[in-house]
Formats: sequence, C-alpha cells, structure tokens
Amino acid sequence: MNIRTVSTTPFNDQKPGTSGLRKSVKVFQKPNYLENFVQSIFDTLDGCEGQTLVLGGDGRYYNRQAIQIILKMAAANRIGRILVGRGGILSTPAASCIIRQYKAFGGIILSASHNPGGPEGDFGIKYNITNGGPAPEKVTEAIYDRSQKINSYKILDAPDVNLDKLAVLRLGEMAVEVIDPVEPYARLMESLFDFDGIRSLLSGGQFRMCMDSLHAVTGPYAKEIFENRLGAPAGTVINGTPLEDFGGGHPDPNLVYAHELVDILYGDDAPDFGAASDGDGDRNMILGRKFFVTPSDSLAILTANANLVPGYKERLAGVARSMPTSAAVDRVADKLNIDCYETPTGWKFFGNLLDAGKATLCGEESFGTGSDHVREKDGLWAVLFWLNILAVRGESVEEIVRSHWQTYGRNFYSRHDYEEVDKERASELMESLRDRLGEIKNKQFGFSQVDYADDFSYTDPVDGSISQKQGIRIGFTDGSRIVYRLSGTGTKGATLRVYLESYESDASKHDVDTQEALKPLINLAEEIAQIRQFTDRDAPTVIT
Repeated sequence: MNIRTVSTTPFNDQKPGTSGLRKSVKVFQKPNYLENFVQSIFDTLDGCEGQTLVLGGDGRYYNRQAIQIILKMAAANRIGRILVGRGGILSTPAASCIIRQYKAFGGIILSASHNPGGPEGDFGIKYNITNGGPAPEKVTEAIYDRSQKINSYKILDAPDVNLDKLAVLRLGEMAVEVIDPVEPYARLMESLFDFDGIRSLLSGGQFRMCMDSLHAVTGPYAKEIFENRLGAPAGTVINGTPLEDFGGGHPDPNLVYAHELVDILYGDDAPDFGAASDGDGDRNMILGRKFFVTPSDSLAILTANANLVPGYKERLAGVARSMPTSAAVDRVADKLNIDCYETPTGWKFFGNLLDAGKATLCGEESFGTGSDHVREKDGLWAVLFWLNILAVRGESVEEIVRSHWQTYGRNFYSRHDYEEVDKERASELMESLRDRLGEIKNKQFGFSQVDYADDFSYTDPVDGSISQKQGIRIGFTDGSRIVYRLSGTGTKGATLRVYLESYESDASKHDVDTQEALKPLINLAEEIAQIRQFTDRDAPTVIT
C-alpha cells in the first residue's frame, strides 16, 4: 500500500459557514485546496481510525472527482470502511438517514445545496456527526483551526474506484461499499407515512401532482417513491435526471427559480399539487392549484395536522423554528400545549433539541422542514407529509391553508434577499444597526411603536452553549417585526436578508396580497436600515 505524504500550506478562507465550506468550483480545484480541508477533518476526528464513514453528494460538477480524492485520503488515514452512494449520489437527508441506520461514525457530504452548479458554479463540503446531523460549531471551529496550521496531507496512490456498480471493493486496507442511495431512505419514508392512503390518492385518477426535481439529486428518489412505489403516472416527476450543472438552472425551490413548476401550477388545467426540492434534496416548496404555501405556514400546518400521519400520531414532544421564521407555528404549539423553541438559523441548532427529545418537528423559513427521523431538513419528507394530510382530509391545498388561517389567524410573511452585494458595505449596514439599537428601542416610526430591538442571542437548552449576533430583530407593539441577517450560504459578495412579518386575526382581511399587507413594514425596513444607501440596490433580488 503506497501512501504519499504531500507537503502543503494553509489557505486562510476555509472557515465553514452555516452549512459547511462553500466556494466556487474553481477555488476547490486549486492544488491542495480540497485535500487540505479533508485532511483537517480527519486530523480533528478523534477515534476515526477503523470506523465507518458515509460519503456522497448532490451530483454537481466536481462531485465525482472529489469523491475519488476523499476515498484515497480516507484509506491513507486508516478509515475502516466507506459507504458511498452509487454514482457518487446521496441526497443530504439520505446521507443522514444512512449514517443513522448503519450507526456510522459520521459522513462527508458534498454539496452547495441550492447554489448553481457547473464549471463556473459552486461546490461545497461538510462533515456530519454520528447522529446524522451537521457538525456543531465546536467541531467546525476545530476543523478550521487545524486548516490554518496544516503542513501536509496523506493520500493513497491507487486507481479510481468504480462508483457506478453496487459492490464491496478494497482500497488499500479500507473497504469501499457502493450502496443504493435510494433504498434505505425510501424504506424509512414507508415507515413514517400511510403509503396505502397516498397511493389511493395518486393512482385514483382524480388527483394530480407535479414534482420538480430541478435536475438535482432528488430525481432518482422522487421517481422511485412517487412513480414506482406510490403509483403516480410516469411523468409526474419533471426534471428528474441529475445533471452536473442542474440543466443550467438554479436549483433553489422558490417562486423565482422554480418558475417552470410555478407556471404549471398557475396555468390552465393545473394539477392539484406541486412541489420542488433543491440541489441536495433538503429543501422544499409546496404549491396548490394557483396557490403558494409559505414555508412558515407549511411548518405550522404540518404541526397542526401531525396526528393524521402514522409516524407522528400522538408523539409531538415539541416544535422548533429558526428565529427569522414566522411565529405561525408558535400559535399551533400554544394550542397543542407543547414547547416551541426559537433557534438561530442553521439546521445544526435543531440537533440537540431532537436528540434530547425536546422537539419532534422543526423548520426554517428558507424552505426547510424536517423532524426527528433524520438530523437534516428533508424536502421529499415534507412533500410526503403534505400528501398524507391531503389523502386524509380530502381537501385542496388552498382549503387546508385557509382553514388553518381561520383557526389560528394569518401571519403575513415575506423575505427580501439582496444578493451579491458588497461584503464590506453589507457588514457596515449591520454594524450601523447594532450601534443604533439603543436609540431604536421604544422609538415611534409613524403609526408604529418599537417594542424591542436586539441582536438575537441563543442559549442552547441542552448543552448551555451560547451563539451570539444571530440577527437583528426589531419588534413593534402590534406584533409585527423586521429581522436583518447576512446569509452564510453564498459564495459571491454578501446576501442581505430582510424578513418581514405581521399578524392578522380578522379572516375578512386574509385575502390581501402579502406584499401589499407588508408594505408599511417594507418601507420601515428601508427607513431604519437605509438599505439603498448601503447596498446601492433599489429593490431586492428575490422576494419569497
């Protein structure tokens, strides 16, 4: 076995964000760039020798090449076994599922999630721990610290592994098991949902759905589950072949980038139900016929109807949402008399709550919903949850949402993204807000009285860890609020996210257009933060 030790020098930009290390493909292709980060992972993982790791990605450009490098480095670092998805494919929730089912030591997931792919696109890598969830900050900080001191990495000189055939192979002394990436995940879904009931809904001829996989990782999963196992007609899944550049599209399931699906659901003879998932399969968008369900409403509705789903009947311990996500689910939790936790953005913050049995369902406004079945958000899981509810209630998506508003009131909610703005100016905007929080408190803006203004800090109720500067919140006495955050998922410039929310209990006012209902808040958000001055933008890039 020929193991080479290669001299290297650190890169100063390998600090993982909320979902691992994401950079452009060209950055990852720099000599030693990927290798440095991977070696830093192995150097940081105490006791990983002889253990089992899971490896796979979303199929984007550079996925296969990166897997071959990681396999050879794993063998050189005396990992005992690697489970790798056939073709190098593993959706992020499926990777979490497999880590948990096989009781693996952890896993390496290659994805830049909803970011564009291709030679000019983005790439990403993150480490997931034994519970199947993203590494907590203490682990990612240790990996980053090691990356700043690294002076060599180890790699095995060996031919590439055939990733396209199910097999158990040897790479030096390490076993490489090429596994079916879909079967373990599909089997888990069958254990949670009423597949017989959903099958009757999808194969009865009266109900039609369209699932858009955006030429990303969920294509094989969606075809197997919806068309093969649940009997939906062939063609129900569109854009179902994973492509390295996602077909030139942007694999982000929102109203802007999933425009093909939106056109179908808002067109003539639209199907009853539409859904989309993102690059690595952990996000979801839900549509009814000419009707959009906000992610915040979706989480609230899943929670309110969980008793209709076999895997969740009478076992809701609690629910968790990220701080910027609307408070719609809080009202459901209050009525169900269960705890509701508010966490920073980033799925890793839900992990402790799920492991401790404090939360069962969780979600983020950024089109992510999940539960304690894995430790990642899960796009297809959310779609199946909705289908299960639809099968039981026999109502349309719009009827279910409007009935929910009738009971709980409506949280008008929107996110305005200013993408690829100058990082320095975006940081100045946030610092300016932080400096003025004292004077903003209790201030009157027109008819709006500020109730609180703070920079969100979170103390984990399980381990006591503290996360500070997680987003600036400005709340008003009428229950409305504005939140400002800089996103940690982009690779070009900075993305300023502005979240706007107001509550309306009067059902006669629920039909107002969301942007119209939020217009006073939108104007206030500009006035308070001076967004145009700092970003040179007259309007958001994306509104969801």
